Amino acid sequence: MTIAPHPSSIATADLCDAHADNLQIARPEFKSYGGQQQFGGRICTVQVFKDNVLVRRQLEQVVQDAVLVVDGGASLECALVGDILAGMAVRNGWRGIVVNGCIRDAAAIAALPIGIRALNTHPLKSAKQGTGRENLPVTFAGVTFRPGEYLYADADGMVVSAQPLL
Repeated sequence: MTIAPHPSSIATADLCDAHADNLQIARPEFKSYGGQQQFGGRICTVQVFKDNVLVRRQLEQVVQDAVLVVDGGASLECALVGDILAGMAVRNGWRGIVVNGCIRDAAAIAALPIGIRALNTHPLKSAKQGTGRENLPVTFAGVTFRPGEYLYADADGMVVSAQPLL
């Protein structure tokens, strides 16, 4: 079976059937918030805690078919992404954002053509100190997300591959 590269054709079940031995499969801990249920692309990472300055810095970059993976330490105390950053991500070519933490402005984000997964929502914005690290492997949900590898997501879940599959 050939899977077309368009984000609307991503089927993680099919990817698992064909490549299970070469995939990491994320535990089903995340809710879908963006207007694009299926998304995939090359992974970029940030590791932050209740501070989204580095998230913004990444999303300001113009990219092609990339997914930002944000390790927010699973904090449920504030949001790391809101509608302004999600809109910036859309304008700059990001396919998706995965947040090991919270987002806000969920209703506005639902209308945007981007895939966003997060643990939950929280109305409080984050701090703006600029602390954290960028472009390093981060581990959560049973997966190590490495910059330059590939993440694919749909309604069934998220998988990570060292090589592009689509």
